[in-house]
Amino acid sequence: MKEAVTFLKKHGIQALDFGLVLGSGLGELADEIEDAAYFDYHTIPGFPISTVEGHKGRLVYGKLMGKWVLGMQGRFHYYEGYSMEEVTMPIRLMKKLGAHSVILTNAAGGVNEQFKQGELMLISDQINFTGTNPLIGPNYGAGPRFPDMSRAYDQAYQHSLQRIAQKLEIKLQEGTYMGFSGPSYETPAEIRMARLMGADAVGMSTVSETIVANHCGLRIAGISCITNLAAGMQETLNHQEVVETTEKVKAHFKRLIKTFIQEEPHK
Repeated sequence: MKEAVTFLKKHGIQALDFGLVLGSGLGELADEIEDAAYFDYHTIPGFPISTVEGHKGRLVYGKLMGKWVLGMQGRFHYYEGYSMEEVTMPIRLMKKLGAHSVILTNAAGGVNEQFKQGELMLISDQINFTGTNPLIGPNYGAGPRFPDMSRAYDQAYQHSLQRIAQKLEIKLQEGTYMGFSGPSYETPAEIRMARLMGADAVGMSTVSETIVANHCGLRIAGISCITNLAAGMQETLNHQEVVETTEKVKAHFKRLIKTFIQEEPHK
């Protein structure tokens, strides 16, 4: 961590407002960062490498809508064989580089029967069903040993995103995201269970990042792109459909996030 922070500061990261974690097919937002500096993951000391199709595997630093941002074009997943410490290392890195907030995005399967493929969902809460927790082990840094997760997703940010979506005439669903470990998709029985437990969408990321961001004291905004209906709600599931759906909704997604960044000056 210290080596990575030193390396990035040495190569020009001196100020940071927002960290962006961009999920499958959503990394194009980082291409709009102005005066960008690019850092391939394999060049950063101690950094894991993303192996998922649709993830470029690099950090992008610069200005977006007048704010300093550090965008991850591709995240790390527990199912890739990384430890939870490695999966969540970029979140701690963003905090150490000065970020006050993170925007976590993902591609997710819709569990709520009212949701449609291609819609965006504001994450208001989460269920950690990965079977582990990134805070297991010695307590890291200044965070509390037993962090309160009652309001992990910043409520003021939720209100702002809903208001912006309404202004931009973008349909924004709202719900609870349930994180599984993956990499296999859920079974129809598991989706029925998820619905009974209160999940509106399911995926294989985000929950551990949210736990660590909350532990670090970062403000968190979360957005899911409902790229498909979950198992049992459509015929088959495949990753290609995920990438194709995000391609169709990327314009709405980018407008929503860019306007949010522009209108949220407060730390």
